[in-house]
Amino acid sequence: MPVSTEILSPVIALLVLTSVVWAWMYITRIPAISKIGMKLDQNLPNGQQMSELPPRVRWKADNYNHLLQQPVMFYAVALTLALLGAGEGLNVTLAWWYVGLRVVHTLHQTLWNKIEVRFVLFSLSSLVLITLIVRAAMLVW
Repeated sequence: MPVSTEILSPVIALLVLTSVVWAWMYITRIPAISKIGMKLDQNLPNGQQMSELPPRVRWKADNYNHLLQQPVMFYAVALTLALLGAGEGLNVTLAWWYVGLRVVHTLHQTLWNKIEVRFVLFSLSSLVLITLIVRAAMLVW
């Protein structure tokens, strides 16, 4: 069975997005910490200490954390589909839809963060991801 690498493009796109959000998080966080004169205390839980930062600064870190949670499942299923030779056609379209929804989710969470909208975006991306997982499961079983 030949490896199908077309699905790796959306994988790399999501990795690029995660890297951009990581940089954005520090570009906003470090000046905010300096501006309020926050003294970093290793004895405080991270969430407690960072709660002193303005919401628009915290949202970047929250999104970065989100990009390291559910997308792990996306990476696994996309690589599985590639190895199964099924990383093209509808699967790659679904993969791009997942990445596109995660980009919109990221922009929304980092800039506006209305929870009801974010929930809809997360739910839609989850449905796309579940579809990819079911399609991979049907190939494996």
